[in-house]
Amino acid sequence: MKKEEMDVFKAQLTQRLEELLSQADETVTGMTAQKENFPDPTDRASLESDRNFMLRIRDREAKLIKKIKKALERIESGSFGICETCGEEISIERLKARPVTAQCIECKTKEEALEKSLGL
Repeated sequence: MKKEEMDVFKAQLTQRLEELLSQADETVTGMTAQKENFPDPTDRASLESDRNFMLRIRDREAKLIKKIKKALERIESGSFGICETCGEEISIERLKARPVTAQCIECKTKEEALEKSLGL
């Protein structure tokens, strides 16, 4: 992979990481803000449901943050764009679609088929 392409991916990943970390800070601030008192149990349940949903989203984003950090480490080490399973080069199209990927499409497809057959 060319250095220019690598720099583009690094910039994209870094920008996305900053966005996610900023959103995480906002969630923490929102969760620690003054508690509201709802006399209606339905209103309270609705608030709790919304908070639950937001925490699930943030959990998924936390996992994405870890993947982004690993991708940035692979860029620094020079192994970005190389499949961790077979050692072949990952296509640029796949990296554009999912820059955090560590596997080529063939290996990922095989892995997903295996997980499906095992019921994971």
